[in-house]
Amino acid sequence: QVQLTESGGGLVQAGGSLRLSCAASGRVFGIMGWFRQAPGKEREFVATATWSGRTSYADSVIGRFTISRDKAKNSVDLQMNSLKPEDTALYYCAADQGRGGSSASLYDFWGQGTQVTVSS
Repeated sequence: QVQLTESGGGLVQAGGSLRLSCAASGRVFGIMGWFRQAPGKEREFVATATWSGRTSYADSVIGRFTISRDKAKNSVDLQMNSLKPEDTALYYCAADQGRGGSSASLYDFWGQGTQVTVSS
């Protein structure tokens, strides 16, 4: 049974940092990453990392967020620095057997979500 389990969300002041983690079980994925969804908005791409180590980021997080994969643990982390109030959202871990991409529709497996709230 495939399962993605997220952890690490919380409440932080603007300018602060948080680290999200997602542990996968049941399968090794070609690509893993993070999406987020704020109230009243569509789910949007944040960052992805392939098994080979290629990373991709949304323009809004470049220079502030870093994604990394741990092959031994079959997990993916998202280090978020210099957080802004507009980063507030429910963050979802996503995984796919194929090449993935920046569209949420390309991912077959999802975590339950972890809340990130950035206060001003």
